Amino acid sequence: MGLRAGDTIAAIATPSGVGGVGIIRVSGPAVRQIAEALIGRLPRPRYATLSTFSAADGSPIDQGLALYFPAPHSYTGEDVLELHGHGGPVVMDLLLHRCLEFGARLARPGEFTERAFLNGKLDLTQAEAVADLIESSTALAARLAARSLQGVFSQHIQALVEGLIELRVHLEATLDFPDEELDLADERAQVADGLSALIAQLDRLLAEAYEGQRIREGLNVAIAGAPNVGKSSLLNALCGSEAAIVTDIPGTTRDLLRFDIQIEGLPIHIIDTAGLRHTQDPVEREGVRRAQEAVQQADLVLWVYDAARGLDEGVCPSLAPRVPLIRVRNKIDLLGESPGIKAEGEEVEVALSVKTGGGLELLKAQIKHQVGLSPHPEGAFSARRRHLDALRRAKGSLLAASEHLAAGQSPELVAEELRAAQQSLGEITGKFSSEDLLDRIFASFCIGK
Repeated sequence: MGLRAGDTIAAIATPSGVGGVGIIRVSGPAVRQIAEALIGRLPRPRYATLSTFSAADGSPIDQGLALYFPAPHSYTGEDVLELHGHGGPVVMDLLLHRCLEFGARLARPGEFTERAFLNGKLDLTQAEAVADLIESSTALAARLAARSLQGVFSQHIQALVEGLIELRVHLEATLDFPDEELDLADERAQVADGLSALIAQLDRLLAEAYEGQRIREGLNVAIAGAPNVGKSSLLNALCGSEAAIVTDIPGTTRDLLRFDIQIEGLPIHIIDTAGLRHTQDPVEREGVRRAQEAVQQADLVLWVYDAARGLDEGVCPSLAPRVPLIRVRNKIDLLGESPGIKAEGEEVEVALSVKTGGGLELLKAQIKHQVGLSPHPEGAFSARRRHLDALRRAKGSLLAASEHLAAGQSPELVAEELRAAQQSLGEITGKFSSEDLLDRIFASFCIGK
């Protein structure tokens, strides 16, 4: 990875297909030469200039707007040229080919943003937020990605890093001057207090990052239970459409049905499963196997049962410890009961009627609460699994440092754990990142971004 001297890249920055406007983006030292060849001059910086885009023989290819952003005041930090023409694939290909004729090469996916990162225009969390904003599946996810792009997540990380640096400086001063008259007990107390404050700060950031990751990626929710308890009806009610076939015949659902919905901005990947029961039908038996597999892999399970028949514990599979479950007591309208929520320890049950809709809003609210999302998460930011992993490693290092300190062990061990914590936090913003990681991140971007 890395920039090559004299390297200019070009790509179509708008989606393929026919549209009103199409954009060619060019970045690198050959921008001036390409602009003079295509439109006869270098446009005035940061002004939209009406131009005719010319072919090699001088004949017009298209007419549109040219925008020039000189380095370093551009998205990539290099000279950037954008050609806004009519959005037909033939026109776009002709304009792109002209750029390639004058020394540009085709950009790799995400290469413009990669250059912005390498040239210090964005840190890594902001660069990832660009892709998250483009790929947002809900308005809330887009708002959180925009907050990350503005640097909200980075500011939290920087505050932690600054606290760590201050603590490391304080601790290492005692290592550098061991002969000085220092009150070691007082020094250890100050470091311990500083560690406690950093751990509390990191816990808050972890909770916010987890919330952002859930909103970005969505939640895998499996609807499970015995046959004919209202699983497919619940799916239809949550989707707001007749997504699944509903009959009185047991075993109607044989395969997994997957639909994407959203609950107050939270993307939900909902899976309707086959009714769990013992059967000799080979097709239904395969459906039951797939249902059990989906339940084990879900982020949340809605275990539906008929209020009149009661909960059949015999068909409920043993869940992995990490998989939360909400029991859904359906068909309460047949018993004349009112909707409600009952919680006993970690077990939560929602009583509702899919048929009348009573209690559905209680279930939606409980789904968000069960996975730890706040009612109003607009203050959060977009985050990824790798961010959570790095934050957890940083916390582990801080806890280890606190244990070393409490046990009266060597200050060198404490200092090493603080260094490791700072290293983990630096991976989030890209201060310490391997080329393989950067390649994987930017390869997931769309071409032209």
